Amino acid sequence: MSDMSIISAILVVAVAFLAGLESIPDQFQFHQPLVACTLIGAATGNLTAGIMLGGSLQMITLAWANIGAAVAPDVALASVAAAIILVKGGKFTTEGIGVAIAIAILLAVAGLFLTMPVRTASIAFVHAADKAAEHGNIAGVERAYYLALLLQGLRIAVPAALLLAIPAQSVQHALGLMPDWLTHGLVVGGGMVVAVGYAMVINMMATREVWPFFAIGF
Repeated sequence: MSDMSIISAILVVAVAFLAGLESIPDQFQFHQPLVACTLIGAATGNLTAGIMLGGSLQMITLAWANIGAAVAPDVALASVAAAIILVKGGKFTTEGIGVAIAIAILLAVAGLFLTMPVRTASIAFVHAADKAAEHGNIAGVERAYYLALLLQGLRIAVPAALLLAIPAQSVQHALGLMPDWLTHGLVVGGGMVVAVGYAMVINMMATREVWPFFAIGF
């Protein structure tokens, strides 16, 4: 981590951990791109770039939601990893942010494969909580809940730490190997996904009862 101070790295991992926790209870919204990317940008001294990336990703993820057993793409991993890659790449232009957005979308889908084993492992804590509840052990129920949340936090914090361990020069070299046609294509594709995400939200809000609130929002 020679290219980033230890304090900055610790703060980034802390944000990643909180984002992982928040991807479950949704209480403080640390996993939302606008929050996570902004905090990582602030921790690394790139606040403006973090806000720009977070704002763009937020437009995509507005329509993402977990419904029953259907799990949405991993917003937390996408936000944290994309922000770290953007900072490591050091290219805070529209093109650089566009590439980070495209990478974030891929990571959001890949994150589903990480959350499955974590959720499966959490079943053991559910059984432990049930057993504790049978004996009236409220502390045991709470302990099982927090241990399950701990796994969710580590699900994002560990990949974040691994990304931080990669030298910035290696990230910049890897991004530099991308041909112009691919870079420009990712930028265009990322922009289209933003528009589609916002259109999905508007489509869901297209009711007589909700439109007034949409107008008031402006």
